[in-house]
Amino acid sequence: MNLPNKLTMLRVVMIPFFVVFMLVPIAGGTDKWIALALFIAASLTDMLDGHIARKYHLVTNFGKFMDPLADKLLVCSALICLVDLGRIPSWVVIVIIAREFIISGFRLIASDNGVVIAASYWGKFKTTFQMVMICLMIADLEPLRLLTAAVMWIALALTVVSLMDYLVKNKSVMKEG
Repeated sequence: MNLPNKLTMLRVVMIPFFVVFMLVPIAGGTDKWIALALFIAASLTDMLDGHIARKYHLVTNFGKFMDPLADKLLVCSALICLVDLGRIPSWVVIVIIAREFIISGFRLIASDNGVVIAASYWGKFKTTFQMVMICLMIADLEPLRLLTAAVMWIALALTVVSLMDYLVKNKSVMKEG
């Protein structure tokens, strides 16, 4: 197993620890900061594994499958924890998770037709804003509440825009051949 794949697996292994520190008061008030550190570290492994895989030509089928899955597991776990903690409306999380299911299904159909759908800039912006939003919501700092709300709305808008972008740019995938 190459280094990018090990980083992807590390991200998956970090998720249960992240969830425990998000939801179980075991660290005497430092739980959210440990959870935040774990989330940031896991997010950074995402950037790092992709960079290493592309730079050193270490892209594998395992990585193509596991990397996006690890990302979705991390983000969905964080969002579900944040709903449980009352920091994000459940309907916002439903929209975000629904978009991920739609894009995953769309990519599966495209793959069956021999088409690879690459990540778009809208998708990258969406991911960046979602990660920042999650970090702000984990930190849950009163002076940043307005900023956190603004970032949530931007992340939500980018979620919808990136979905529409994927669907419009790749509508031929859905046509029966």
